Amino acid sequence: MSSTVIEAIAKRGFIITVELTPPKGTSVDRFLGRVEYLKGVVDFVNVTDQQGANMALSSLAAAHLLLDAGIKPILQVTCRDRNRIALQSDLLGAYVLGVRNVLCLTGDHPVTGDHPASSAVFDLDSVSLLWTAKRLEGRTDLGGRPLRGSPSFCLGAAFNPHLAPIELQVAKARAKVAAGCQFFQTQPVFDVRQLEAAIRNIDVPVIAGVVLIKSVTFLQSMLSRLPGVKVPGDLLARFEGGEDAQRAAVSVAAQLIRDLRQVCQGAHIMAMGWEHLVPQVIESAGLV
Repeated sequence: MSSTVIEAIAKRGFIITVELTPPKGTSVDRFLGRVEYLKGVVDFVNVTDQQGANMALSSLAAAHLLLDAGIKPILQVTCRDRNRIALQSDLLGAYVLGVRNVLCLTGDHPVTGDHPASSAVFDLDSVSLLWTAKRLEGRTDLGGRPLRGSPSFCLGAAFNPHLAPIELQVAKARAKVAAGCQFFQTQPVFDVRQLEAAIRNIDVPVIAGVVLIKSVTFLQSMLSRLPGVKVPGDLLARFEGGEDAQRAAVSVAAQLIRDLRQVCQGAHIMAMGWEHLVPQVIESAGLV
């Protein structure tokens, strides 16, 4: 099986990634239980890094658990909580532990999370973190000192296809590509035509976010935090009409993935606790 996102896309054309949030505490049984649903079904699993500025088990520890479980991780690394010394150290540590795919993120400000009084570091941002990883690959740290052994990563970053003006988002994406980004993962997408227009001038593979919708209330809450997202009217009607929520979530996600196969290189499923439905989504999308 392919070790990196780029290798997998080159081989399969369209891949599936799933996002998992590490537990808030040391009990990992439930986390590993969710992993079991994904074994042999998806290509890679993202582990979030203090998602939304909420404290949880480290993404590096969670990535190691995934490797032990036979799952290839995409390690998410945010710049909010660590300076350039710690970030370089974590990247080297990740490579030594077997991590090959890294998603470089700036990170949400602490005021949005569960420790709003904590200090924001932001010594680097996503672009400079990408550049830093490439520098480490070149056997040199940010201080210009040589490394005794160097990593080799497949580097990704986030792209928001919803924010206007889209030209600014594309310019940011190009800066990330120039710094070393090899693929993008996006915010949840509901309108494929909106995504297609947004990524028209992006030259690296794009893996589009697909969320499993649990209810109208769930969707409306998500949309309140994602300005600019377009949702087709008939989609809301599916969940307002009394249809079984899990059946509707599988059906909507599968149709979206079928449509995405025409415009991008993968789907990034955000199951939000419904990981047991991921195999059904993939089968319904015609990917097995």
